[in-house]
Amino acid sequence: MHYPFWDVGIGYGILMAAVAVPHVFVSHFAIGGGLYLIVAEHAARRAGDDRHLAYLERLSRFFVLVTLVFGALTGVGIWFIIGLLNPAATEALIHTFVWGWAIEWTFFIVEILAAALYYYGWRHMAPRDHMVLGWIYFAAAWLSLFVINGILTFMLTPGKWLRTGSFWDGFFNPTFWPSLVFRTGVCVMLAGLFSLLIASREEPADFRARLLRRNSAWGITGLAIMAPSFFWYWRAILGQVPSTAVQGMTTPVYWIHLSYWLAAVIAAALILFGLLLARRLHVAVAAILMALGLAWFGAFEWFRESVRKPFIISGYMYGNALEVAREPIYRKNAYLRFISCPSGDEAADLFRHACRSCHTVNGYKALKPAFDGTDTAFIAAIVKSTDLLRGSMPPFWGSAQEADLIAAHIRDRVDTRHLSEIYGLHGSELGKKVYDVRCGGCHRIGGATDKTGSLAGLADADYEGLLDMASELGEGMPAFTGDAAERAALIQYFKTLKHGGAE
Repeated sequence: MHYPFWDVGIGYGILMAAVAVPHVFVSHFAIGGGLYLIVAEHAARRAGDDRHLAYLERLSRFFVLVTLVFGALTGVGIWFIIGLLNPAATEALIHTFVWGWAIEWTFFIVEILAAALYYYGWRHMAPRDHMVLGWIYFAAAWLSLFVINGILTFMLTPGKWLRTGSFWDGFFNPTFWPSLVFRTGVCVMLAGLFSLLIASREEPADFRARLLRRNSAWGITGLAIMAPSFFWYWRAILGQVPSTAVQGMTTPVYWIHLSYWLAAVIAAALILFGLLLARRLHVAVAAILMALGLAWFGAFEWFRESVRKPFIISGYMYGNALEVAREPIYRKNAYLRFISCPSGDEAADLFRHACRSCHTVNGYKALKPAFDGTDTAFIAAIVKSTDLLRGSMPPFWGSAQEADLIAAHIRDRVDTRHLSEIYGLHGSELGKKVYDVRCGGCHRIGGATDKTGSLAGLADADYEGLLDMASELGEGMPAFTGDAAERAALIQYFKTLKHGGAE
């Protein structure tokens, strides 16, 4: 709340992913590709294979262009975008790891110089000196990953740092080592996929098939490193991340399951086309494999980002930049006095700082479908109970008046007609929609908080009584403020329920 809020139409999650995933994909490839080049060069020089050396020289040209130009530009883009999206978290990371960042930048400078000289040296350096330079490049690139890995894993599992504030406790946190091994495997896999794409254009066919088999072996080796190390990484996460994030949130579970399937498809394709049918692996197949690799990386990174929700730095700062330690201060003084750069519209300022970092009205994580057809009182009750909803959201520590202002701001931007008019529903179908909107935010049928077992088989008078006293049934439960038609439809829907779900 101490910084101006950058309000753009696109969702913050989508915007961050659009910049970060391509950069991280290329940066991991830059590390694995550096190892691939120097190992392959050693083998080619020992065998006196001039054709292979010529291929590696062509490969290194594209490699340098991709890693140094695209990688560097998107790396700057990440700093630019995180400073706009969450300046408070960026400030915390800089204050905690300023020397870590400085060391990483030093490694990156060495990496850039070594890569440029490595490409130049193919025709201007002695073989031994050229290979030494290749190893310098790989070492600098991997050490850069070593440092960045400590900061990334800190955001998910800060561990003892929350108590000590020590640089080393934050850096060597509970997921540091499994993540480092896992990401090293990712680097090797991506090197295999990239070199596979370049090799698929080589001639003659015998040489191409030999390259494709070698490069596929790199991809499979990377996957072999990734599989056990991810299990190690996952166990470390389970010991640190709140169970609500793992069990109650559908987003991280969906993305990690998708990553499993994508990894399995990549492995099968590498074995089939890369090892067994190498002569049939053409550019189109290699390009599809590269696209699958990017999709896999996107799925994994989306999982890693979403599993720490509602935090941006687990246990320290929520996604909306509220510090956990300042809860008593916010509860005592509310939010508005801490918004350092007000716009003059208090409701809009509160919405931006409390909600907008994750939710848009109509786009990413849209609020409109959740609140169409509802009223200000209902929305305000939901705002006050965000941490009790399905999924994982930051708590609301503002005042009741501020919750009302946020609710009015949202209400002005959603469809204010009755649900029956919006969706053209009647009877139990309308009742199901009323349930989804007014109850389903907490009690999803078939989920962990399914209440259909206690609702099934009651008399009309019992349902009426439950709706009358809804706000008294549990912490954060909103009062039922729907109209008479919605009330009747909801009761009609309740009467269709059986133990375990709807009829």
